[in-house]
Amino acid sequence: MKAHDGMYIGGEWRPAAGRDRIEVVNPADEQVLAGVPAGTAEDVDAAVRAAREAFPGWAATPPAERAARIAAVRDVLVARRKEFAELITAELGAPLGFSEMVHVGAPIAVASSFAEIAAGHPFEERIGNSTVLLAPVGVVGAITPWNYPLHQIVAKAAPALAAGCTVVLKPAEDTPLTAQLFAEAVAEAGVPAGVFNLVTGTGPVAGQALAAHPDVDLVSFTGSTAVGRLVGATAGAAVKRVALELGGKSANVILPGADLAKAVATGVGHVMNNSGQSCNALTRMLVHRDQYEEAVALAAEAVAGYPVGDPRETGTRLGPVINAKQRDRVRGYIDKGIEEGARLVAGGPEAPHDRGYFVTPTVFADVTPEMTIAQEEIFGPVLSILRYEDEEDALRIANGTVYGLGGAVWAADEDTAVAFARRMDTGQVDINGGRFNPLAPFGGFKQSGVGRELGPHGLAEYLQTKSLQF
Repeated sequence: MKAHDGMYIGGEWRPAAGRDRIEVVNPADEQVLAGVPAGTAEDVDAAVRAAREAFPGWAATPPAERAARIAAVRDVLVARRKEFAELITAELGAPLGFSEMVHVGAPIAVASSFAEIAAGHPFEERIGNSTVLLAPVGVVGAITPWNYPLHQIVAKAAPALAAGCTVVLKPAEDTPLTAQLFAEAVAEAGVPAGVFNLVTGTGPVAGQALAAHPDVDLVSFTGSTAVGRLVGATAGAAVKRVALELGGKSANVILPGADLAKAVATGVGHVMNNSGQSCNALTRMLVHRDQYEEAVALAAEAVAGYPVGDPRETGTRLGPVINAKQRDRVRGYIDKGIEEGARLVAGGPEAPHDRGYFVTPTVFADVTPEMTIAQEEIFGPVLSILRYEDEEDALRIANGTVYGLGGAVWAADEDTAVAFARRMDTGQVDINGGRFNPLAPFGGFKQSGVGRELGPHGLAEYLQTKSLQF
């Protein structure tokens, strides 16, 4: 696609209010792909006004018709799947196969799920002498991250549209081209003017203006916990709804009797996918002391199967991280792990290539729970393997961070795994390699966020309750 030199507002591409630009850089070769406008508060205000004007008509649209528009967007994503995948690989650096299968495949599944939910959801119910109505919240300000640029847009826009809300999207400045292509898909699908609007820009300018805008009724933000606090404070000061999907430090707990080889290989894959840039990546692997060294050896062997290179080449399984700042941050954590006494068993801080924002896939053993690499979100291809004594010790370590977004449990039988998972302080747990379910709620405990995405629980975030008494 050719980058749009404007904002998608009110169903058309409009010139930006200011002249500032954002360069979009390919993280694999550090070449500039394109430039997009850096939106201002004036651009945000125009987009919010368009969304507000479109809201009454869209809210009054029958749910089945809203569902049909979401399904039409889904169909455009399917038809333009390769185009989206190639663009995400160029902007983000994810291997092309992963881009097509996950970065585009998951949003297609999510859009399909909300088309079905919208068509059949009970937006009113009778309780005693009252009729309870579920009404759309209003104008949604959606602020999305760069790590899953299309998925995070769809995970916010689809339920918002299903609920009858209108949307103003501010995507991450590293991956705005994917957002522009999504706006093309919305237009192609016949979504009415003003129902979906796009303003590209930076977080401190466009993002802050959107979160603080008095005519935005709900702010849905995905990103770091630090920024999430600021967004939450801004929304709270205006007494507006907020949904926050924030950081994670997920534990992959392997209990005695589990299929160790499968658990380790799956866990390593979970960390290496998307170059470790997943908020629910299973970056802490917890292994019983009797199987510890075997697990370490298996992890080192598994990591060797993730060649780092050009994400457009077939054999590449690990692309770059998003930018130079992120590369340096991840390498800094690797240095910190070595400094604090963890045992480096694979990888290290050295660059695997001279050009591009690449990080060598890294595995640490002899990691203790209080180490920095065991506590803080690294957001890169770095795995820490921790030793535990018994199940209670494993649970203490698993729950021993400020985060609670994802997790995994492996055991010899499902009942044992489920019993352990029930005691984990986290929003979602994979049982013996459980698969992604677009209908299951996703969100965190503790500092991993507020609210849920996906499925009926995700739709509920965009609805408010009204009761009529008879």
